[in-house]
Order: sequence, then structure tokens, then C-alpha cells
Amino acid sequence: MTNVIEPDASSDGFAHHYARIDGQRIHCSILGDGEPVLLIPGWPQTWYAWRHTMTALAEAGFRAIAVDPIGAGYSARPDHGYDTGSAARALHRLMIQFGYDRYRVAGHDVGMWVGYALASDYPEAVERIALTEAVIPGLAPAPPIFVPPSDNIFLWHFMFNQLLDLPEFLTSGREKEYLSFMFDKWSHRRDRVAADVYAAAYGTPGGMRAGFAYYRAIPETIRQNRERANRALTMPVLAIGSEYATADAPLETLRPHASNLRGDIVRDCGHFVMEERPDEFNTQLVPFFLEELA
Repeated sequence: MTNVIEPDASSDGFAHHYARIDGQRIHCSILGDGEPVLLIPGWPQTWYAWRHTMTALAEAGFRAIAVDPIGAGYSARPDHGYDTGSAARALHRLMIQFGYDRYRVAGHDVGMWVGYALASDYPEAVERIALTEAVIPGLAPAPPIFVPPSDNIFLWHFMFNQLLDLPEFLTSGREKEYLSFMFDKWSHRRDRVAADVYAAAYGTPGGMRAGFAYYRAIPETIRQNRERANRALTMPVLAIGSEYATADAPLETLRPHASNLRGDIVRDCGHFVMEERPDEFNTQLVPFFLEELA
């Protein structure tokens, strides 16, 4: 389909575009020309988490479109729309508005949840998808409450972030400290994670509330995913974990739900794989997206 994106020029080397979906502003950053790849970040990050991947994709002849989903970065922070079905629908409509009815997708963390919903709900649009560093509510079994501290460091926030009001109250004025705890504990190569960029984004009015909203929508996301589980993904799926974070959990989570699945683990890496080990991550991602173009 004809490319209709006309992004604004930017001094940071990326182009920025703002769209309106259901009256809500959606921001994305764009680099390169060619077949489109939609990049969906997780919590607590923004489009900026994909900066290294965008460069690699653009050099390989793709147009990389890294989005701030609803509630993140420069996008709007409405009161609703944070279940993965709603988030996926907004991103699909964004790509259609840009002129793309077929595209590739990569999703990290909560972006993996949204990416799975996008591929399941719009299989005619998603040509192939790479998903990294998460398990998916409703597909993976719920973990027990009493787990070893080494596991709990990756799990405790699931319950805390779903509480009403208390997370905002306790983190108000301490957004950077709260998020820095996540970046400190979940990363292995901490110096490579742009924590200050993300803390600044989530530290603005409504930022933490919108981030917590994805967790508060988990019960609805689980309900949706139990229905999605009845139909396996048929497009090629790449699942990537990190040695010091989810390891093979992304692959094992998707194994019963994708008929054309492969996966790997990035070694010497924590949760923020696109920043901590960008070369190793891109070595897996870019060839996967190039395959059908060869």
C-alpha cells in the first residue's frame, strides 16, 4: 500500500509523527525507508528503548516505526484503553492510517502482551512477529505468591501496580526512585539503560497512573487471551529471552500458541535486552524480518 507517512524532521536523527486515533494522540518515531516494522516498548520505557534496533532495521532496508503506546512517552494518557485488545486495536489503526495494511511487529515486556494481541486479532495484517522478555497473562500460569527472592524481584510489582490509588500515592515525587529500582534490579548491564529518559517521561503528570493502568487491565487481558488461546498464531514467531531475566519463558509461553515458532536466549543480558545487548539482539531480529524478502 502507498506510504503516506510524512513525519516531522527532528534534530535527534529520528523523525517524529503524531496521529489521532479515537481522538487520542499517538506518537511514534520513524527511521528508514522500506517495508514497515512496528516496534512496541514495554513498561516503564518509551519508544526510545528501540533506538539501536531502529538503526539496524533502517540499515537493512526497513522503515522502523517505534511507537509510544497509549499512556507512554509523548502519547495521550486517557482513563481507559489499556487492555491489550484496545491497545492493539489502536496500533493497528495507526498503521492503517499510515498506509500499511501488512507489517512486521516486535514487542518487548508489556509490548510483548500487546504484540501477541495484535498478531492474534489481526493475523491478516501481521506478517511475522518477534516477542521478547515477558510472559503473557492468560497464557502463562499465574506464579505462586511465595517464591524465592530471586524470582520475586521480577514478580512483586504485578500485584502492587494493580492496586488502586496506593501506587500513585507512594510514588508521587519519587517516580525516579521507584523506576530506578526496576532498572537497577532487572538489568544486568545497567550502564546501557537510558533510565533517566524513562524516569523523566513517567515523572510527568499522569505518567505513573497510565503505566499502572496496563497492570490494572490484566484481568480483562486475561479474559481476552483465554479466547485468543483457541486459535494459534500461524505467522512466523520469534521468541527471545535474556539469560538474567526471563530466559526461555517467552519461548515456552508461546510454544502451545504458535505453529511456526523459534526462539533463543541472549546471554550476559538482563531484562532490557534491546539496550543491554543491542548487537546480539539485532543479530537475531533483523535476519528474521529479512527472511521472506530474500
